Amino acid sequence: MTLLKDVMETQQKMNIVIVGHVDHGKSTVIGRLLADTGSLPQGKLEQVKAECARNSKPFEYAFLLDALKDEQSQGITIDSARCFFKSKKREYIIIDAPGHIEFLKNMISGAARAEAALLVIDANEGIKENSKRHGYLLSMLGIKQIAVVVNKMDLVDYSQEVYDDIEKNYREFLKQIGLEPQFFVPISAMQGDNIIEPSEKLSWFKGEHVLKVLDSFKKQASVEKLPFRMPIQAVYKFTAQGDDRRIVSGRIESGSISVGDQVIFLPSNKRSEISSIEGFNLPEQKKAVAGYSTGFTLKEQIYINRGDIMCKVDEEHPSVSPLFQAEIFWMGRKPLEMNKEYKLKIGTFQAPMWLKEIKKVIDASDLKNETKKKVERHEVAQCVFECAYPVAFDVANLIESTGRFVIVDQYDIAGGGTVSAIIKDEQSEVREQVTEREINWDFSEIASTERRSKYGHGSKLVLLTGKVGIDKRSIAKQVEKQVFELGGKAYFLGIGNLLRGLDADVDQDKQSRREHVRRLGEVAHILMDAGLIVVATASNLNDDEVRLLQEVTDRENFFIVNVGKSAFSQGIVDLDLKQKDAVDKNASTIVSFLKSNQIFEDQTDSYEI
Repeated sequence: MTLLKDVMETQQKMNIVIVGHVDHGKSTVIGRLLADTGSLPQGKLEQVKAECARNSKPFEYAFLLDALKDEQSQGITIDSARCFFKSKKREYIIIDAPGHIEFLKNMISGAARAEAALLVIDANEGIKENSKRHGYLLSMLGIKQIAVVVNKMDLVDYSQEVYDDIEKNYREFLKQIGLEPQFFVPISAMQGDNIIEPSEKLSWFKGEHVLKVLDSFKKQASVEKLPFRMPIQAVYKFTAQGDDRRIVSGRIESGSISVGDQVIFLPSNKRSEISSIEGFNLPEQKKAVAGYSTGFTLKEQIYINRGDIMCKVDEEHPSVSPLFQAEIFWMGRKPLEMNKEYKLKIGTFQAPMWLKEIKKVIDASDLKNETKKKVERHEVAQCVFECAYPVAFDVANLIESTGRFVIVDQYDIAGGGTVSAIIKDEQSEVREQVTEREINWDFSEIASTERRSKYGHGSKLVLLTGKVGIDKRSIAKQVEKQVFELGGKAYFLGIGNLLRGLDADVDQDKQSRREHVRRLGEVAHILMDAGLIVVATASNLNDDEVRLLQEVTDRENFFIVNVGKSAFSQGIVDLDLKQKDAVDKNASTIVSFLKSNQIFEDQTDSYEI
């Protein structure tokens, strides 16, 4: 079966999530839809009814879903379960999301890929706090197609007054969070009223029944038409029978890609061309589309990082920044706090992250805004986060899959959110310039992998810094000599040589210092492109200047070595040296560090097969 045919079949299905407060009847609604559309396995309805009779308990349609869960997952009770049914128009994948407040994390994961939602409210109990939370979460997840079903109308004698009151109040609430549900439907799932056909008991209601409402939802526009995005999952290296391919693998989240397309990997800015599309037991493919996990070989064998996003060169790219604004929902047992390190997970990318600012905290049950210094469990907030290094992502309302993330506290997923705005940092202008440089870089005919094989090592920038007066130059020159004696290609890049040559046109003042640092990075980048180990020195560098150098060169191939007392932020320095130690000892420590990081052997980001 061809990929195109697979995609055509997939487009005939729709993902619907059903949410609502615990015991408001979600499972009964699903059970009724399965039974009344004839979508149950043959004999399942009779089997469950017989089981109820043997145990002397009344039959409920919710038991149908429980029976299917037992078969599929050995008794799922708090996780999202999926089941399937058909109407005359299309096939549906129904996601049953947990309703209890303790399991909101599972509700979010269940709703993540839904195209539309049914939100169930008990007519007898009315609008509960969790009903409002679920509405806010659907809004945050970008689900716009929503039908609110007011269930258990039989318990209020099918009262139009009760229904009208719930519709009025809940519609007003949803309007405040930017949601405009297309439908409100009164039903009794237990009695089958208004599920797949109109009910005489609800003759006062002039709208559509649930199945007709579902069929009226529009299928989302194909993500294939969006810009190409593929987070890198892994790189596989084949070594058997002389096969030297590196296959870049991942799931295509949006867009399409063809053999011969120019691609760029962000945030690393590495660039190449698609040489082939790979798959197990598949005929040769010339094109791959969104929704599929696949592999690619590249014309230029570059070293790619897991978590990079592969994009087309000639399409709009994700934003790259360490700063972003997000709407988040916090589920951790401990509050979200300032100055505490968390882990960001977006696609396959992970990075240390800190809460930088809380713009507002919203009580999702009443939408009151509060000014707070931390975000408590089950609260919704608009926050600004800062990552340890730049991250590639999209604003969620543009490309949802690369704009949605989770926050990990220790080893637990403690929160989730969507990127609502990218915030530029001090390096934004340089980052854009470097991206443009890499897109238009005129590559040598000698590939970086060939240079590595010939030289016996990869390219690296080793930058020694520390206070003025500390002898860094002697250490750097000794490192150059030791690398050279090991057979490596090394070059000492003295910043004094730049000041007297390339930088002679730049004023020697504090305002011009940033330009000196930028030019140091650009020269180092050219030397690294030639496959060299560049050993440079610069005094009194600060955090921002190091980040600038990382942007201009390559943060993956940049080692920062501090000599003496360090004034850098935690995590920015790769190696600390003592000022009192002998030059030879410090130089040997740096060379040993390079060896331990596999600079002199086959450094691979691949799984060998």
